[in-house]
Amino acid sequence: MSDTFRLTLAQLNPVLGDLAGNAAKALNAWDEGRKAGADMVALTEMFITGYNTQDLVMKPAFHQAAIAAIEALAPQTADGPALGIGGPVVQDGQLFNGYYVLKGGKVSATVLKHHLPNETVFDEVRVFSSGDIGGPYSVGDVRIGSPICEDAWHEDVAETLAETGADFLLVPNGSPYFRGKMEVRQNMMVARVVETGLPLIYLNMVGGQDDQVFDGGSFVLNPHGELAVQLPVFDTAIVHIDLDRTPEGWRVRPGELAHQPDAMEQDYRCMVEALRDYCGKTGFGKVLLGLSGGIDSALVATIAVDALGAENVRCVMLPSEYTSQGSLDDAKDIAERLGCRYDYVPIAEGRQAITNTLAPLFAGTKPDLTEENIQSRLRGLLLMALSNKFGEMLLTTGNKSEVAVGYATIYGDMAGGYNPIKDMYKTRVFECCRWRNANHHADWMAGPAGEVIPVTIIDKPPSAELRPDQKDEDSLPPYPVLDAILEMLVDGEASVADCVAAGFERDTVKRVEHLLYISEYKRFQSAPGARLSPRAFWLDRRYPIANRWRDPS
Repeated sequence: MSDTFRLTLAQLNPVLGDLAGNAAKALNAWDEGRKAGADMVALTEMFITGYNTQDLVMKPAFHQAAIAAIEALAPQTADGPALGIGGPVVQDGQLFNGYYVLKGGKVSATVLKHHLPNETVFDEVRVFSSGDIGGPYSVGDVRIGSPICEDAWHEDVAETLAETGADFLLVPNGSPYFRGKMEVRQNMMVARVVETGLPLIYLNMVGGQDDQVFDGGSFVLNPHGELAVQLPVFDTAIVHIDLDRTPEGWRVRPGELAHQPDAMEQDYRCMVEALRDYCGKTGFGKVLLGLSGGIDSALVATIAVDALGAENVRCVMLPSEYTSQGSLDDAKDIAERLGCRYDYVPIAEGRQAITNTLAPLFAGTKPDLTEENIQSRLRGLLLMALSNKFGEMLLTTGNKSEVAVGYATIYGDMAGGYNPIKDMYKTRVFECCRWRNANHHADWMAGPAGEVIPVTIIDKPPSAELRPDQKDEDSLPPYPVLDAILEMLVDGEASVADCVAAGFERDTVKRVEHLLYISEYKRFQSAPGARLSPRAFWLDRRYPIANRWRDPS
């Protein structure tokens, strides 16, 4: 009877749809485990396909190819440790989210996910069938229970595995980031450990996929909830852990406890990794953005440089007659600090040409928002022309406050392929810029250290600069008020009455609510962006576009 068990944890970044590439990563991790004398190498949920697959996995040609890729790994991993890898399973004409155990040149066990998440970014009830709760599988004379991701958030699967003889629990996950998620995970897994009395290994993937970023942070708990091993967040890692059989049952030997960054650092890292992987996985090596001299575009430029390197970022100032000298100076200043390319493209001549073209149709009308939006849409046209010509993806720069209330021009400054700050409220944008300036630098940042965002950008009153002396607060409540109301209405699904009870003026709340609802059509057409909260715009919050309901409270 074995008294020790070595398990290799592969916290890796699969690419959705790259079956051959993901299989190669799995094989490399297995080889690392073999060299280290592992008994088993474990990969994450749906690793062979990448995650979250959404409806793609229902396509027969895709899931059949994924299953074939796993079956092809079996003979390649025959001489060495067992390999656990997530992938689709088809049984009796039904499609399941499964976990394969490869041993001795064949598939020795298959686990089917029972609890299918059907909230926030997940629609697994739509995609998969629910598998029956099974028992543990054997690797040598050690019995392992593997609740797949959501299955570990419910007590029944883990308890069944404990009752049917599991020595420890290995939980493969595809769990995406939101602020504070690690504490939620660890509290939930401590509950499973306390209930079962078994060690638990929580293995999570890393990497960006569309709006979601999987933040890793895999960890190991011994009975009574003691943290034995903690892997880093956001980084790939292959780590070997050892378990010992004791009179009280299996225990994990204490190992490295990686540093856990604070919430702002994790938010910023999430935005950097989201952009880096979105570009890498869609084939874009370079990006560009309109650099206005304002705080939002300054932060996006900094994120882009940290993600891709200054040599891969183009900043474009497109001034009109309303662009202040301060904005011109600030835009050039931050581009120079970041070390990226800076282009100056005035729009006055083009704007005049458009004005002349429309003059016969606009005769007898007064200038209004229409003329302001022409500026924004002309900038979008010019930026998209540069994107097309040079193959650089255009980034949009609207924060969550603006996205919420529609304070952006559709087909104008909303044009682009990705928005790193889409889920960050304006007040937090200010905090994030101060944080990045405060000598916060790490090896995952490709940009320079120090104060990269001029303080003049952070301190100036926000303005779209589309008319003389324009300020955002001419059209919106002050951002601290706006963001507090939005956090209640959007993140908390609060009522108007709840907001009034919290101290906000009813007229202001109703105005914000109105803007929120009438802007749904803009959000429906907006670029994806990094998800930082459990109520990000897109999959987390799906409201109808045509909607006359308003809260009467």
